[in-house]
Amino acid sequence: MNWTRAQINVVIAAYLGWTLDAFDFFLMVFVLKDIAAEFNTEIPAVALAITLTLAARPVGALIFGKLADKYGRRPTLMLDIGLYSILELPSGFSPNLTTLLVLRTLFGVALGGEWGVGTALAMETVPPRARGFVSGLLQAGYPSGFLLASIVFGTLYQHIGWRGMFFVGVIPALLVLYIRTSVPESPAFEAMVKTKRPGLWATFKQHWILSLYCIILMTAFNFFSHGTQDLYPTFLREQHHFDPHTVSLTVIVLNIGAIVGGLTFGSLSEKIGRRWAICIAALIALPVLPLWAFSSGVFALTLGAFLMQISVQGAWGVIPVHLNEISPPEIRATFPGFVYQLGNLLASVNATVQASYAVDHGNNYGLGLAVVGGTAAVVIAVLIWFGREQHGVDMTQPEPQVALAH
Repeated sequence: MNWTRAQINVVIAAYLGWTLDAFDFFLMVFVLKDIAAEFNTEIPAVALAITLTLAARPVGALIFGKLADKYGRRPTLMLDIGLYSILELPSGFSPNLTTLLVLRTLFGVALGGEWGVGTALAMETVPPRARGFVSGLLQAGYPSGFLLASIVFGTLYQHIGWRGMFFVGVIPALLVLYIRTSVPESPAFEAMVKTKRPGLWATFKQHWILSLYCIILMTAFNFFSHGTQDLYPTFLREQHHFDPHTVSLTVIVLNIGAIVGGLTFGSLSEKIGRRWAICIAALIALPVLPLWAFSSGVFALTLGAFLMQISVQGAWGVIPVHLNEISPPEIRATFPGFVYQLGNLLASVNATVQASYAVDHGNNYGLGLAVVGGTAAVVIAVLIWFGREQHGVDMTQPEPQVALAH
């Protein structure tokens, strides 16, 4: 399989865009306890910031996706990354919780645009036989960002505090320079821009069954990921009283598992199909649940977290290619990201609900994590069979494609 330099640069840019997107998001999850202490409130009140960030992401997915379908993937990706990086900075200057919540909502709008635009650019550019691996690699950017955030927390937090964590979040803006100098436009976009295409809402209306199905599927996926990741550092700190260094090491290990899972099942989907890869990966979570949520001791919990994220990000590793392949081609920069982020919106209550449930049950975060993680795994394994996959479809063709089983 021969790769051009341009294709390699596109994959690097898309991977780093999602990595740094996740990095900026996850900086928040490590410091919920500290923000609550400074603003004299409870952790569930601060966890609302996560909910608002996730809830705002569909707005960004729609805005930036529409821009990318009209003006191109490359310039839109540059704009989006620049905005989410710059909007991270004011969070560190928040004088009170209300200001922080408003800033995290605006940050969520910018955050919501990157995934759809970046994956469309990559999937439309790379060789078709490489899509499964690249899909896993791109989705591995999410745990890679979590990994970077955990390293920053473990090494810098004691020196810079929770406010300094947000200041570090400006660094991703440098990626814009790389995209401008090294990344070309998607060949599929350049081919389709010459054709007459229906409007955005007309296309969604034409494919409303597919859209509804994907929104429901991505809601389950987002409960799976956020339900197993966002409050895990708080679970370790509050329920097991681990120090920040130990929390950081545990999260580093779980994100290594996530990267392994994404790459493994993304690549495997080229051989066994997208649906089988997703189903198998999701069901791995069930036997891992007791070790992950109910064991004690650093080693057992870390091993459980490692195995759980192989499952979670293994299933997620197939999603970039699967959604791009079944997407209506004329709105490929909008559709995958928009349905994904609408799923995020519907699942955005997760952190607040899980935190409140834990507080109401004597800080038993493990039970809340297990209920959400286990339920989501089963739902995904069932739902994925209601859809049809479009393995290897030609993304340069403008004709609509049938993408849902009857």
